[in-house]
Amino acid sequence: MTTARRRTAPSGPTGGMNMTWIIVGAVALAVMGLGYLLYLNVRPEPAIEGIVVFPRPGRGHDNTVVYDFGGLPPAGGIHNDTWQNCGIYDEPVEGKHAVHSMEHGAVWMTYAPDLPADQIESLKARAREQSFVLLSPWPDQTSPIVLTAWGIQLSVDSADDGRIDQFLEKYIVGPQTPERGATCDRGTGIPTG
Repeated sequence: MTTARRRTAPSGPTGGMNMTWIIVGAVALAVMGLGYLLYLNVRPEPAIEGIVVFPRPGRGHDNTVVYDFGGLPPAGGIHNDTWQNCGIYDEPVEGKHAVHSMEHGAVWMTYAPDLPADQIESLKARAREQSFVLLSPWPDQTSPIVLTAWGIQLSVDSADDGRIDQFLEKYIVGPQTPERGATCDRGTGIPTG
């Protein structure tokens, strides 16, 4: 009678090592894949081109402070203890109240009074979609449109500029907001829209 020999996988130094390397490779690929997914979720957003940052604007209340119209609106600083109600204004609003609204997380969109009506309507449509936006003309503004959040400002030439939506999305009650959770109503002013 002949005995049949069973063949088994080699269990010597090379057979077990191949399986070990396959497992190590699979684990390494899984870790790298998870690391890449994590990076995609936490990587910094690209900066919006043209942003001007005013580091650490002064804070505090002084009801005698007055901001001059002209140039660009203030991007923070000492302000009145009453904030501007968010919304649309057809007349200029006082910077001392608007700055307080920005401290609460509002974005203040201002436009030169000679901006074409269709451009103003485009800005109004955006403002109507948000609860923490002020929109008003700013006399003698040196740029057609300016978006201002606490300590951050962007000037653009047209209401069609895609950076407007980027700015609103990033900075309405954004990371720069000193007083998150504060309101943008029950202050001063009656918006027209």
